[in-house]
Formats: sequence, C-alpha cells, structure tokens
Amino acid sequence: MDRKEVILSYLKNNGKSSLSNILSGIGIGLGISPATLKRDLSNLIKEKQVGTEGQGKAFRYFLLPSYEIFLPIDINEYFRKEIDERIIKNSYNFELIDWLENISLFTNEELEKLNILQEKFKDNISGLAEELYKKDMERLAIDLSWKSSQIEGNTYSLLETEQLLKEKKTAAGKSKDEAVMLLNHKEVLDFIVENSDYLKELTVARIESIHGILVKELNVDRNIRRRRVGITGTNYMPLDNEFQIREALEDVCRLINSRDNIFEKALLLLVLISYIQPFNDGNKRTARIVSNAQLIANDYCPISFRTVDSVDYKKAMLMFYEQNNITSFKKIFIEQFEFAVSNYF
Repeated sequence: MDRKEVILSYLKNNGKSSLSNILSGIGIGLGISPATLKRDLSNLIKEKQVGTEGQGKAFRYFLLPSYEIFLPIDINEYFRKEIDERIIKNSYNFELIDWLENISLFTNEELEKLNILQEKFKDNISGLAEELYKKDMERLAIDLSWKSSQIEGNTYSLLETEQLLKEKKTAAGKSKDEAVMLLNHKEVLDFIVENSDYLKELTVARIESIHGILVKELNVDRNIRRRRVGITGTNYMPLDNEFQIREALEDVCRLINSRDNIFEKALLLLVLISYIQPFNDGNKRTARIVSNAQLIANDYCPISFRTVDSVDYKKAMLMFYEQNNITSFKKIFIEQFEFAVSNYF
C-alpha cells in the first residue's frame, strides 16, 4: 500500500485521531516525517476522503463517508464469498450523489496519464483525413457494439458482428434479438457521431431517447420503469418507485452538467446509470453509450471496451452496487481509454 492507503487504513481502524497518534501509529515503520504526514493528510482533505474537527490539542482527523468510494478492496478475495455471505449495501444509497459532488475521482497521477493519452489522441487525429477518421470510428463502433452486447450475453463473435453491421449478414444459429441488439448499437452510435452535441447537456429525456433506440424491436419497455427489477449475481435492490427513479436520474444529470472534467463525467455515467437501473432492461448498454457520447461531444477519444473481460466488468460493476466502491471500475476505465487511444485513429 502507498502512504495514503496506510493513513486511510489507520483512520478506519482507529477512528478520530490526532497528528501525533497517526504519526506514532504508522510513521515509524514508514519513516514518515511530521511535515510529510501533514502534507498527505492535507491532500486527503482536499480529495474529500478525510475530515477534521476541533482546535489545538483537540484537533482530530477522521474518515469521511466518501472514503468508501475509494477503499482499496481485493476484488478476487471479495467475490470468493457467495452472494448471501457478502455484507453489502443492499438498497439505493440516497447520500451517494452528495458524496460524489465535491470529490475528485482520479488521483493527480491518474489524471496526468489520462490527459497525456488525450493529447496523443488529438495529435493522432489532427492530420487525419476525414475519410480515414470515419473509417476508424466505424471500426470502433463495431468493436463497441460487439463487446457491449457480449457483456449482456450476446453470442455473436466479433467477425460475425462485423459482417452483420457492414453487410447485414446474420450469423447462422443466432437469434433475431441478438442481431437486433447489435444493429441498434450501431444505429445509436451513428446518431451520436452525427449529432455530437445531443448529450453534451444531459437531460433525462435524452437518456430515455438513447435507451429507446437501443431496445427498439426487442420487446423491452421504454422510458422510466414502473416496477421492481432484480439484478443477477447480487442482493442489491435498486429503487422501485418511478418518481424516485426519475429524481435520482435528474440528480445524475445535474451532477454531470456541473462537472468540468470530461473523464469524470464519462466514468460517473458508466457507474451511476447502471446503479440506478432506470429501465426494465438495457441499463448498462445505455450507460456505455451515454458515457461515450460525453467523450465524443467534447472531442475526447471514445472507448470500445474491446479488451475488457466480461466477468471482470460485471464484478467491478457489482462492487459499485454492493459497496459504492469505484476503484475496480476506475481501473477498467483507464485501461480501456489507453487501449482506445493506442489502437484507433
């Protein structure tokens, strides 16, 4: 663990603590000076993971609730426990949006890496002919349509997906719904590329319209759901009241529209739309499309998720459902953004 993780772990185990308590508890083993520890604590305060109270000798540091969002968790160890053995947040956390309002999702090092990658993307496309740009965008759209559908159980291979989307050639032995799911992905991606500003300012109605295209001809209800849904693999139960669901989605729109950092917008949309589960089906697909729409609208490199393992994606998503912990999903996001910049355009 790095120093910050050690400090957070100490506060988690020991509660409200003075600087001298923390220093004696962890400083000797790590060789941390009082000045270094104070600087690390100041950074954790800025990151909204640590709070303070009191004055003088009564001054204490303590963990803020938002710390849970970044708590280091061994995801493989976590999922060794069966579904009913895991201690989880089994209902929607109404405080979560408030926690997310004023915290930075990425460390300075992570942001530096993402910004360098974005600059590389801008350099790559600066001298790219329009025809070549469209060709690579089509390749990315095929990859995203395939992987996004595969995560949801679609059995088309990448090659079969390419033949379907380019030549309208359906694969033998596959269901009609699988083909429709893929064709809908391509249709909505084409719409977003052609109307890049459509989701720049986010609204519930526009999220609903994207979902409507994704589930077209799939016997799935459109618009905000009016009944309870369950999620395979977890005991987390999303909101089941139509008005609360709409309000939660409106809160997400306000959060995204108030945010300046594009990477944070994209990551938040990926996890929060999935977490709220506003629709009867197609929630994660909608989240991936709306997240990419934010990237495209702001001239950032879109993400295909082509190399992510479907099981790893689902585990990271379940971790957010059950613990409101974003660490594993953030790692996937950074890795997939790096892959996209390195392999397209």
